[in-house]
Amino acid sequence: MLTNPFPSLGTPVSRLCYGTFGLKGVFGAFDRTEAIDTLHYCWGQGVNFLDTARHYGEADEIVAEALRAWSGPRPFIATKAEHIGPVFAWGSPTIPITACFPPGHITRQAEDSLRILGVDTLDVFQLHLYWPTWGIEGYWLDELEALKASGKIRAIGVSLPDQRHDIALPLVLSGRIDSVQTILNIFDPTALDCLASLCAKNKVAILARCVLDEGGLTGFLTPDTVFGDGDFRARYFDAGPRSEYIRRVEALRAFIPQHASSLAALALKFVLKDPNVTAALTSMNIRRFAEENVRAALEPALSDEAFDQLWRHHAWIRNFYRAKVMGATLAHSK
Repeated sequence: MLTNPFPSLGTPVSRLCYGTFGLKGVFGAFDRTEAIDTLHYCWGQGVNFLDTARHYGEADEIVAEALRAWSGPRPFIATKAEHIGPVFAWGSPTIPITACFPPGHITRQAEDSLRILGVDTLDVFQLHLYWPTWGIEGYWLDELEALKASGKIRAIGVSLPDQRHDIALPLVLSGRIDSVQTILNIFDPTALDCLASLCAKNKVAILARCVLDEGGLTGFLTPDTVFGDGDFRARYFDAGPRSEYIRRVEALRAFIPQHASSLAALALKFVLKDPNVTAALTSMNIRRFAEENVRAALEPALSDEAFDQLWRHHAWIRNFYRAKVMGATLAHSK
């Protein structure tokens, strides 16, 4: 499995990262036993990087159960502190940090993660939300640095709310964080414009999420696809005309099989092409999806020509989160 050193720590981490968002059940029901089996499969294949969050339902409990039954090397664990503000805070840059992460909350979240996961230290501890209006100093960052000094966490990170990667630039330049998690995929490659290179210069990891665009870039979506109750994708793919989404995905088939074995492999290889991207996160709680992603990560790198064509001609910036969540914010405030 391909690895990158986590910039500020030097620890080798797999460029394919197991994301636990699917363990929240947002993509429908899943089998807990299969999920644990898949975690063990991934760790056995060298996927030693895991990203989870307090916000992901029972994900931490499932990971803890898998860890207890695992006899191999402990994976590199990144997790996130859940904000306690209103749901619409996700789309509201004006909300104060005291409403999301009041004094003491970050520390309690870290201690909860340590206890539930059953580990002595968290390799990366991220805020699950960050707005530039919060600045680059304050009690919240002091709490994170105190956790780091105590050995409870090894690295500090933030997860950005949407594709507006530029909101993290001052924080990256401050030298006080170790990682930034951001949306990055074929349709939304804006993080490659300057964030990735700036992070590399400042020894800050780039953790790419939504690399398969909630599965849409795998080509599974059809005009007749029906999502079950509670499936996050029902809102995601119907935020705009579904026919336009399908048309744009179909256009990517021209790259198959010359440049990748599948659409999913193409999407993953696009993100991994930039060496400044530390790791690409994908939900892999279903075994066959994990196997496909592992195979894709082992394929030859995407050619410069194919990457350039995708980057120049297939970007499609939609910002679902701003359209849907910010829209809910405005409606709520009326």
